[in-house]
Amino acid sequence: MEKENALKFNYGLNDKPGWLPLALYGIQWFLATMPILLIIGSLVGNLQFDTLTEKTFYTQKLFALIGTALIVQVLWGHRLPIIIGPATVLLVGIIASQSESTASIYTAIITGGALLFALSFTPWLKNLKDLFSPRIVAVILALIAVTLMPTIIDLSFSGVLPPSLKYVFFVVFTIILMISNSLLRGIWKSTVLLWGIVAGTLAYRFLISDWSMPAFPASEENSKTFFLPAFEIEPGVLLAFLFCYVALFINELGSVQAVSQAIRSGDETPRTVRGLRFTGLFNALNGLFGVIGPVDFSMSPGIIMSTGCASRYALIPAGAGLILCALFPGIILFLTSIPESVMGIILLYLMITQLGSSLQMIGTNNLVKNFNDAIVIAFPIMLALVTVFLPGPIVSAIPVLLRPILGNGFVMGVIAVIILEHTLNKKEKKK
Repeated sequence: MEKENALKFNYGLNDKPGWLPLALYGIQWFLATMPILLIIGSLVGNLQFDTLTEKTFYTQKLFALIGTALIVQVLWGHRLPIIIGPATVLLVGIIASQSESTASIYTAIITGGALLFALSFTPWLKNLKDLFSPRIVAVILALIAVTLMPTIIDLSFSGVLPPSLKYVFFVVFTIILMISNSLLRGIWKSTVLLWGIVAGTLAYRFLISDWSMPAFPASEENSKTFFLPAFEIEPGVLLAFLFCYVALFINELGSVQAVSQAIRSGDETPRTVRGLRFTGLFNALNGLFGVIGPVDFSMSPGIIMSTGCASRYALIPAGAGLILCALFPGIILFLTSIPESVMGIILLYLMITQLGSSLQMIGTNNLVKNFNDAIVIAFPIMLALVTVFLPGPIVSAIPVLLRPILGNGFVMGVIAVIILEHTLNKKEKKK
């Protein structure tokens, strides 16, 4: 296998680059990893905390844990060059559970991670994979994107710009990101999110004529803690997050298999099992520390091809860099001083790529052969959209125990696609 890798890449999977190339490749992986950490860390911090100190400390913990998870996965987990970051689908769950206690949310994340970890030791893994047809997987990818739309809209049109200018900024900046992603090559393409954050922040601050940087208030009260202060089991929240972990499970399998096949690593099944095992472990660990859980990202093959480096060791400096940043609150505060409008547009860009992956999967796998197939895809997405935009009084009228499920667009969409796929297409499966 190493010979195959050597023919294709400057450095194969298990090659150890010298110190200089290791540092250079590590910086590239670091730059590609950081944007999603900043965006999701800032979003969750803003949702769950009031003070700047607490929000920054949350992102510090996230940087440290993601950096540690990255190094552990590379050395002992799947042992592949794969970016790891906070799971977008868990962000969906957190947003949908805002009315519930933080303790119940992270208890659910701990439980979901522990179940993934336990699942990796059982023979049920293959049976669970077979349950999710390509059509179900494609719909789940789309559901993650569409159910974040209310958050994207709220973020994108916040701030002090005049309403008309907000919309112009939203449209123009989004188009620039799309064009940049299409035209750029190599490391520039891999880090388009980072440059988007930088350019968007500078442009926004220019428009509002405000170049001041945030600072920690000397008298600010905070209750920052390293660990989750209490455990709380809320059945509705727990069940809702278990559906989120179905999507995380699919995401994890897809990311590991995509990179394994791209670099012809061999041993795909054991790598997948180990990757899932450590992803589950770190989800439980992150929940224990009161931060969102991680997952492997599917963008990694593009970075590998553009850099010509398939060495897993090149990700170790990236993980170390994340941990190092976590030690300095001032650095984290500077990195997270992103206007909410820019956050919303970056999140929209990420969800466009997510939805694009879903549509590409539908097309390349010929998943719509008849009208029933189309209904299996269309209805769950429409149900999810209706659910996320339900008026407040309707959501409030749902029984408290069922609200985290019936009021969660993603969960309702997943339930719908599983039921429809295994009923409307039952005859097709028998054939």
